[in-house]
Amino acid sequence: MSIELITFDLDDTLWEVAPVLENAEAALREWLVTHAPRIGAADVEQLWHIRAALVEAEPALRHRISELRRRVLLRALRNAGYEDEEAGELAEQAFQVFLAARHRVSLFPDVQPTLEVLANRYRLAVLTNGNADVRRLGLADYFQFALCAEELGVGKPDPLPFREALRRAGVEASQAVHVGDHPRDDIQGARAAGLRAVWYNPRRCAWSDAIEPDAQIHRLDQLPALLARWSGH
Repeated sequence: MSIELITFDLDDTLWEVAPVLENAEAALREWLVTHAPRIGAADVEQLWHIRAALVEAEPALRHRISELRRRVLLRALRNAGYEDEEAGELAEQAFQVFLAARHRVSLFPDVQPTLEVLANRYRLAVLTNGNADVRRLGLADYFQFALCAEELGVGKPDPLPFREALRRAGVEASQAVHVGDHPRDDIQGARAAGLRAVWYNPRRCAWSDAIEPDAQIHRLDQLPALLARWSGH
């Protein structure tokens, strides 16, 4: 069967995520120091302890990272002595500060040219465990839809997100390819759902898992030629 659908991971596939999250955390702490001084000086470790406790009590929150962050902030603010109403307002404002900074990404140089080429030949979609929104990044025109773990209640490598993508696109697994950087979430997850999997491996790491990708690329601009070979173009 010919390839119809290409699904993409986002973080560390279309941009490097570590500096983005570091900057977002810094923006959040700076905002808290100014607007919620009772917890503004709290170290990050305190927030991580709250996060761990919330996830232990409600494991499904692991896949609802925006909701989880809101709850962490809310609990920290309440613990610091803010009343419920004010704590709720501050938590939402703080989350929006973090989310805005989380969307200040630097796309890899070949992302947009590659998406431009692929969007003219295939249907493209997003499968992410994160909370980046392609609409806020100016990339929405390339993708027919985006599925995130937050909305589905489960994330990669569970087969459900991949199967939901196939359902949305109305294609068989043999007609779909997933592209991502994470050996377990992206490669094992896609293969388990019957999709072909392309490992984005810019650092040229050695593969160490039992389930291997169908192919690997070191630059995104290698993807169109690979897909053309698979499609017989």
